[in-house]
Amino acid sequence: MQKSIDDVRKFWNANPLYTGEIDTPPDSKEFFDKTREIFINDIFAGKLDDRFFPEGLENQKLLDLGCGVGMWVAEFCLKGCRDVTGADLTPNSLKIARNRCAIYGLKATLVEENAEALSFPDGTFDHVNCSGVVHHTVHPEKAVSEIHRVIANNGTAMISVYYKNFFLRNWGVLRYAGKVLSAFGAKLSGRGRDDIFATDDVNDLVRIYDGSENPIGLAYSDAEFRALLSPYFIIEETYLHFFPARSLPFPIPKFLHRFLDKHFGFMIFATLRKI
Repeated sequence: MQKSIDDVRKFWNANPLYTGEIDTPPDSKEFFDKTREIFINDIFAGKLDDRFFPEGLENQKLLDLGCGVGMWVAEFCLKGCRDVTGADLTPNSLKIARNRCAIYGLKATLVEENAEALSFPDGTFDHVNCSGVVHHTVHPEKAVSEIHRVIANNGTAMISVYYKNFFLRNWGVLRYAGKVLSAFGAKLSGRGRDDIFATDDVNDLVRIYDGSENPIGLAYSDAEFRALLSPYFIIEETYLHFFPARSLPFPIPKFLHRFLDKHFGFMIFATLRKI
């Protein structure tokens, strides 16, 4: 059954990022500190890549599209950007993002928007960050087209989506190892993800990463991602990140985490310039 934008809104409004996983209220400093620790130390293996931040960030008008609970909004503000707008489909996520900014003493504009039909005029922003959003949209090509439209001439973007990495490409065989890991406690907490590694269907594995009721979650090959972007952008560089080591039933050394993040990441990132 085809999912709608209302299905996407309903799920993410009920399940803002990290809620159900972090056992502290989502309006508390403890929640924001813990989620930032996961964001940097677990998902990105200890350091945010400098390529996430465009040159001259301080003086740019920047949009974080699909800002969720404000992870990227906070990082852009902390890096010195003075004109940050965060846009998200769901009011509950925006409420948490506003609390994050208030608790950290950061200034940003936060607004409700549909990535497939943005209200901003053409050429509003110098840079658009859209990380982990397009793969949840009903019509990904519309979202990319809208990102292109709201960027100024010669402006830039960073877009990332789930990537069909070695593990996902070979899940037909590796699912047996996944079942063993699951039996030993590998999982992601909250949102019905306890049995994620026991999933047979790789498409369900991708979708369930964000919750068992998540309506849309897609992964792209390198060629599929480039085909999505190339009508609108010059693709300057692509690279991998995102290895959630917290899902494993045992700790792994930092050097191994960094290696997995760089070479076997579950997300592909693109540094882009508007055509």
